[in-house]
Amino acid sequence: MAKNNVNDEDSRFEGIHGVHKVKIGDIVIMAILVVLCLTCIMPFIHLLAKSLSSNTAVLSKKVYFWPQGFNFKAYRSIFLDGQMTHAMLYSVELTVIFTILGMIVCTCAAYPLSKRRLKGRGIISIFLMVTMYFNAGLIPTYLLMKDLHLLNSMWVLILPLIFSPYNMLIMKSFLQSSIPDSLEESAFLDGATNFQILFRIVLPLSKPILATLSLFYAVGRWNSYADAKYYITKKALQPIQYILSNLVKSSADASASLNEAAQVTSTPEVYQAAAVMFATIPIMCIYPFVQKYFVKGVMVGAVKG
Repeated sequence: MAKNNVNDEDSRFEGIHGVHKVKIGDIVIMAILVVLCLTCIMPFIHLLAKSLSSNTAVLSKKVYFWPQGFNFKAYRSIFLDGQMTHAMLYSVELTVIFTILGMIVCTCAAYPLSKRRLKGRGIISIFLMVTMYFNAGLIPTYLLMKDLHLLNSMWVLILPLIFSPYNMLIMKSFLQSSIPDSLEESAFLDGATNFQILFRIVLPLSKPILATLSLFYAVGRWNSYADAKYYITKKALQPIQYILSNLVKSSADASASLNEAAQVTSTPEVYQAAAVMFATIPIMCIYPFVQKYFVKGVMVGAVKG
């Protein structure tokens, strides 16, 4: 008996030792991950340092990852510039409305298509997925928006993109793999309707995928500016990313868009860095709160199709 106990302890020790043993391959993978993380973080830190540095330090190329001549003059220019602050608030409103409507449309499409009792769901799925690979092109789309009287309106940036076949496919896969049919069948036997099942059973159990797709919608709308370039000519309806893209392109005269009250001594390069940071802050504030749902939702929604 004692000999068996000794053997068990030895095998347990070997197992623990094997778990904590680090291989060369693990070190290589960790090194690669560290390098990839640095490639994402270092440019961001560099921009932050430039936005908080003096004009002289930036022009002399002395700023790398730590501010030189610390000041907030560039951010003062942004907050005094009515166009930038208005574009920020307008973009937040645009993103919130787009995300809410997009999630409603995505849920209304994914939930019925995830049920076997829906007749013709295969054909409907094909018609919806075809739009992910083929589109009419820019000119026909522009003419359609013109005929619908959507040009120079907020809705031209919302309605054409609220349905995403890719997001619908992820939600459909999640519902099929995570919500058992027996749960809904028991609810039907108790007299529940389809809408009651959706709002009281399905959606409360789908928080990970709802948070994930909401983040997809929000980030996609927040970073998009090409549609505003095509359909919007009024400055009051231009999102902040469109203004930021124009600011970066016109680097020789980046401060020209500032009004007289916002004119300061910041150079275009410093002002650009501050504008990029200003446009990035909202997404940075939202992401930490949905990160735990984001990872789980992506993994579960990608397992089964």
